[in-house]
Amino acid sequence: MKISVVGTGYVGLVSGTCFAETGINVVCVDIDQRKIDMLNNGKIPIYEPGLEDIYKRNVEKGRLSFSTSLKDSLVDADAVFIAVGTPPDEDGSADLKYVLGVAREVGRNMDHYMVVVTKSTVPVGTSKKVKAAIQEELEKRGSNVPFDVASNPEFLKEGSAVEDFLKPDRIVVGIESKEAEKVMQRLYKPFLLNGHPILFMDIASSEMTKYAANAMLATKISFMNDIANLCELVGADVSMVRKGIGSDPRIGNKFIYPGTGYGGSCFPKDVQALVRTADEYGHSLDILKAVEAVNYRQKSVLVGKILKHFGGDIKGRKFAMWGLAFKPKTDDMREAPALVIIDHLLQKGASVVAYDPVAMEEARRIVGDRIGYAKDEYDACVDADALILVTEWPEFRMPNFRVLGKLLKSKIIFDGRNIYEPEEMAENEFTYYSIGRKPVLNQE
Repeated sequence: MKISVVGTGYVGLVSGTCFAETGINVVCVDIDQRKIDMLNNGKIPIYEPGLEDIYKRNVEKGRLSFSTSLKDSLVDADAVFIAVGTPPDEDGSADLKYVLGVAREVGRNMDHYMVVVTKSTVPVGTSKKVKAAIQEELEKRGSNVPFDVASNPEFLKEGSAVEDFLKPDRIVVGIESKEAEKVMQRLYKPFLLNGHPILFMDIASSEMTKYAANAMLATKISFMNDIANLCELVGADVSMVRKGIGSDPRIGNKFIYPGTGYGGSCFPKDVQALVRTADEYGHSLDILKAVEAVNYRQKSVLVGKILKHFGGDIKGRKFAMWGLAFKPKTDDMREAPALVIIDHLLQKGASVVAYDPVAMEEARRIVGDRIGYAKDEYDACVDADALILVTEWPEFRMPNFRVLGKLLKSKIIFDGRNIYEPEEMAENEFTYYSIGRKPVLNQE
């Protein structure tokens, strides 16, 4: 089989590369010549564990190639996957101009039956618009080339996307014909051999499934953050509460870790888009509006703790920051809590020196020289008034507290991910603030 994957961003590149790993011939297409040149020269434009090895192996075997020509990629293709961006518009709705632009170009160039698959996260009803755009272009050509549309949302977690694609929890496919179902069944057959379920459904349900899944996970995060803030006020320990409710199989222990709020490319924009879709239909998703509000507030929780500790005045103080990416195992800083914290600290006259294992280059692109960049986590702490932990990278979990205590001007840690234990902080004579737990206060 042969497929075309349009878009070499996070979803498109991972999907195309993993499809090639199963023996399918894949052409990944992008209008960004720089990206295509990178990929044709042995370099990948995103950081994702495990992706580079699969990419190199399949390029060498001739199953994976890259092009700026969508027209050429459609030759003999059984399916074309649309995996371009759907950024939030000014009103929070998903901007579909890139998706529909691809659909129109497909309509202008297709010359045989194929399935046009939306892989991008799109609102309910998008596949109808894709179908209409293709049909319109075919009519302009006076052509009656048959085609089907399908919806195949991705459920990839940044940092484990390759594993998620190759060993999926489930494969969701929205179709409207038996022929489309047959093509999609063949494409995913290698993944079904290990018992991974493929769920065929109508297209609208498929599109809704993706948004509902991300909205539910975002809800669990905001719920736990709200509970954590209440725990501090009433003297409870959110770590104990988390264990208590997580042992209930109806709730489970996933996504109930309190922190500094969610970020990334999916949860923020998908929640906004779902809220907007509901508004368009005259239905208010009040729970998700509250989820957004809680998340917005949570990104500033550490700043509040910092200001309270220093009596409201941090002008001239220096802060070390560990972690910039919105989560570990990625360099993605979209909607990252670190950006909100940095802005607040700089506005108050403080300075920041940061370190992240993989997101330093991305931070320089977004933040520029407004902050300093350290060569490692300990370098960031030299003469800093306090350490702020924002991203729970594994290498931050067991630092040498004796060394930290000597490097920091004051032995103070603001832990936005609760990766340290209050008892250990007390033993090492640190003043320690976390989320949803009593602070450890030591007089220096």
